[in-house]
Amino acid sequence: MKKKFRNIILLSGFGLLLCLHAQCQAPAAVSATTKTDAVFENLNYRYPAKKVKLANGTTIAYTDQGKGTETLILIHGLGSYLPAWNKNIEDLSKNYRTIALDLPGYGKSSKEDVQPGMANYAQTVLALMDKLKIKKAILVGHSMGGQIAITAALQAPERVNKLVLAAPAGLETFTEQQKQLFKMTVTPESVQNTPADKAAANIKINFYQMPADAQFMIDDRLKMAESADFGNYSKAVAASVAAMVDEPVYDKLPQLQVPTLIIFGEQDTLIPNKYLNPNLTTQAVANIGKEKIKNSQVILLPEAGHFVQFEQAAAFNKAVRDFIK
Repeated sequence: MKKKFRNIILLSGFGLLLCLHAQCQAPAAVSATTKTDAVFENLNYRYPAKKVKLANGTTIAYTDQGKGTETLILIHGLGSYLPAWNKNIEDLSKNYRTIALDLPGYGKSSKEDVQPGMANYAQTVLALMDKLKIKKAILVGHSMGGQIAITAALQAPERVNKLVLAAPAGLETFTEQQKQLFKMTVTPESVQNTPADKAAANIKINFYQMPADAQFMIDDRLKMAESADFGNYSKAVAASVAAMVDEPVYDKLPQLQVPTLIIFGEQDTLIPNKYLNPNLTTQAVANIGKEKIKNSQVILLPEAGHFVQFEQAAAFNKAVRDFIK
């Protein structure tokens, strides 16, 4: 299995295309800094990022836009950051308080000594709600962020009004051997030493047809590689992959009590994982969510890949609005 795995490129169902050890350069030293450095601070953020320090010492960057009777908290996916929600914030903040955060290890949030994990990240979301004095919110999660939103709803159902899951991780299952395969392949070194062309491909593979206004994601990813904090970011990505497979939510989905909207792009090439689950389709994965989550509905949007909320933002935003009403 290991030999075969070295000879293919693994398209992760969590939204990243990563080079294998055999294809990467020699590992570089992983650096550490006490706070987010200038490179991460100067990434392309359309909306101003505020910062708040949680009780555990972690600093969380977030943007807080709009007002309304409902509060939406947007949770990004693996390797991503809050600007991935730009098109959704722009529209949804017209009628709702719309908050997007950088998870620990990502964007402008703390990167040193963070502990990525589904449970830990869910606690981060709930702790941010506490800091902002938000009793209940609608959690909107993309990919890994969807699994985090599910975890938060399981941890504190009284804090979650509804769930919106955009191409969520957590609906697909993997064997123990497959889980080990993920963890062997996605390491801090493999992330840190991904060549620039493959890093760009990692972004592009998330789209059916990458729109021109998503170029900032590639530009920022290439900037990150020059940062003294990039080693810590790489650690966070690798630890996040391990956490997704080590903290599954699949068997707990029937416990969810809140209304849930599941949205996939019809052309999502990342979920399901086409190498490890070649017989599954995106529609089948979406149906798993509908069958296991009691009060749920599914929408598949045409001409959209894994980054469905960005690529078909207008249709996505309309679906969210209709769901909230």
